[in-house]
Amino acid sequence: MAIFKPQPIDTRSIILNPELTALTEKLAENAHDNWAMLRFKEGWTYGPKRDDASKQHPNLVAYDELSESDKDLDRGTAMQTIKAMLAMGYEIRKN
Repeated sequence: MAIFKPQPIDTRSIILNPELTALTEKLAENAHDNWAMLRFKEGWTYGPKRDDASKQHPNLVAYDELSESDKDLDRGTAMQTIKAMLAMGYEIRKN
């Protein structure tokens, strides 16, 4: 097996304007909702602590009920996706 060497797109020079920063929050909420919907379909339910055997997870709540650190995980993914798109030359505009 080859050694995995992550090579993410270099986004260090990308700075998001306020509109795209706001979009990041909406995409983070959407990512959480998609994650939660998949877990519910797989039979998971809310539980006070993660329990894989019982399929319970404390983050199966509305996005606004998550801790800031949990929201930051979704925000980071959303922000890096937007930045990667811009770094690759794509434009993001609202119609």
